[in-house]
Amino acid sequence: MTSNANLDLHTDPSLFSGKDVYAVAGNPIAHSKSPMIHQQFAEQAGQAMHYGRLQPELDGFAKAAKSFFAAGGKGMNVTVPFKLDAQAFADQLTDRAQLAGAVNTLWIQDGKIYGDNTDGAGLVRDLLAQGIDIHASRILLLGAGGASRGVIGPLLEHSPKYLVIANRSAAKADELVKLFVDLAARNEVSLESRTIADLEDIQKTPHAFDLVINATAAGLTDESPLSEKAVTQVFKPGSFAYDMVYGKTTAFMKQALQRGARISDGLGMLVEQAADAFLIWRGAELASKIDPRAVLAKLRS
Repeated sequence: MTSNANLDLHTDPSLFSGKDVYAVAGNPIAHSKSPMIHQQFAEQAGQAMHYGRLQPELDGFAKAAKSFFAAGGKGMNVTVPFKLDAQAFADQLTDRAQLAGAVNTLWIQDGKIYGDNTDGAGLVRDLLAQGIDIHASRILLLGAGGASRGVIGPLLEHSPKYLVIANRSAAKADELVKLFVDLAARNEVSLESRTIADLEDIQKTPHAFDLVINATAAGLTDESPLSEKAVTQVFKPGSFAYDMVYGKTTAFMKQALQRGARISDGLGMLVEQAADAFLIWRGAELASKIDPRAVLAKLRS
């Protein structure tokens, strides 16, 4: 594994003459796979670009981003803990970034900084690539934090039958339902909130789900948001369980396997959201030139 000492955590665009420079900003950031992913896209599409890392101080995102763009940086991906800082930094937000309440993609155009959120699009692209039919499906989304908020819009746009947001506290799930109720209505989706405890109750959760997405951080500590009783209610053979955490089989994924469900981690979402950002920066016409699934296969090998 590459040591942090060998990694440039403060990419300076002025040092890369003849190349457009991009970076991923986070703290910590040494572990990020984004540079490898974007360099592969650049090679596939024949683009002269450099993609590095930025590790701003925890209270220093705006200063670091301003310096990066002032030195000639073209665009930036943003990860934990700076997605809200990036939203505040942008001069103009896309509609989906406004709905997501956070920004993971920045770029400069005509002197203005634009902000977008490609997380939800990345999730949807990964699900579709794995043969998951979102349209008319029953979806359970676990968690009501930023990760959930970022993906609700793109899921609703594919018109599932219903989408249930379940969270430990009802208040946060209710807030998200209120935020997305209009979009749900436009796409003829039944959007509901539940508590995690409600998932154990056969009266409140009478049907298993086709797709269950874990957007909580439980997988990072090898825990599951679902009790064993809830597991029997939400999964059926043929369900698809998706954990946004990647790099391991989480407790949530193991529960799903025991119920005969198929499983996926979130590595494909990481690659696909990067693909979406790459096409924003370099041009949608390059979509036929890049192969996110080949990049994903290389990461898994």
